Amino acid sequence: MVEAARDLLARTANPEQPNEVDVSRLSDALAAEAAADVAFTGLLLGLGAVALLVGGIGVANTMVISVLERRAEIGLRRSQGATRGHIRIQFFSEALLLALLGGASGILIGWLVTIVYARLQGWPVDIPLWVAAGGTGATLVIGGIAGLYPAIRAARLAPTEALSVA
Repeated sequence: MVEAARDLLARTANPEQPNEVDVSRLSDALAAEAAADVAFTGLLLGLGAVALLVGGIGVANTMVISVLERRAEIGLRRSQGATRGHIRIQFFSEALLLALLGGASGILIGWLVTIVYARLQGWPVDIPLWVAAGGTGATLVIGGIAGLYPAIRAARLAPTEALSVA
């Protein structure tokens, strides 16, 4: 039916030369725009996922190195009565704090860059708060997952083993 209407519109608009009339469907343009939006959103989500993965690996690496360098501290704390749970909570909390600081600074920098770019383009700025809250939550989850192994590894160190390294 759309094709028949297209032919009819061309003959109606210019009866003498209907081949010079170009009739297009707006729905095709809207479908292409929607497909581009979906692709762009997927690209941005993929980049965000890669950034979170790299951040998680960074937190895990930092915490593993921290455990290795602080073996004497762990041994001293354990010999003074700190339980494995205390050590685990300490290193897990440090991982969460490291992830929170990194995530919050990333969110702040992204927010500022977005505002500056939008202002330079003359666009209105509307950044929903749930985006910042979701980003902060995601960094805490990723940081917590990344900090579990180093925290458990630190808690498993025996006091005598940790102090003998120092």
